[in-house]
Amino acid sequence: MNALSRREEETLLKTVKAQALKECDPFVKDFADCMSGRLISVAWACKDKLKLVEACMVKYTGPEPMEVVRTEYLKLRYQQRETKVNDFQDGGTKLQ
Repeated sequence: MNALSRREEETLLKTVKAQALKECDPFVKDFADCMSGRLISVAWACKDKLKLVEACMVKYTGPEPMEVVRTEYLKLRYQQRETKVNDFQDGGTKLQ
């Protein structure tokens, strides 16, 4: 099976977003510093910094990076299932 369950997809997305935030931390901090003490003027004063944050996040969470993560996850899941089947066939532990 090459599809992810909704739960698997959500877990992968959360993991990828957390990693993206770590990678984009300098941009996020710059944006937060720009926002500090502003209310309405944030919309135009920090627009460029927001675009940098968004670009960085898309770099790690966009369709192409997510497809790479999905493919890697599916490969690992397949390997784990193969290992369990082989263990079961060899008289090892019960198949779960």
